[in-house]
Amino acid sequence: MDLFVEAGQQAIINVLAYIIFIGMALYALQGLRIEQLFKKGKTFQIQLFYIFVSIAIGSAVADFFLNFLDWSQTIPYIFG
Repeated sequence: MDLFVEAGQQAIINVLAYIIFIGMALYALQGLRIEQLFKKGKTFQIQLFYIFVSIAIGSAVADFFLNFLDWSQTIPYIFG
């Protein structure tokens, strides 16, 4: 039963990490003037671009963070 609880906790941590880092990427991208690259009046395309780039950047950062977390938890096994 503990295995299921641990797997559930890991799933929650993973989902939260992705949501947080995608949100942070979206917030950071809003500081750029990407609108100048698009034609005038293409608001939907600009928003879609922000979302897709935020997902790509946020997912990459979340993957790095989760891998780093996993690796740091396995370091004690070197000395065991």
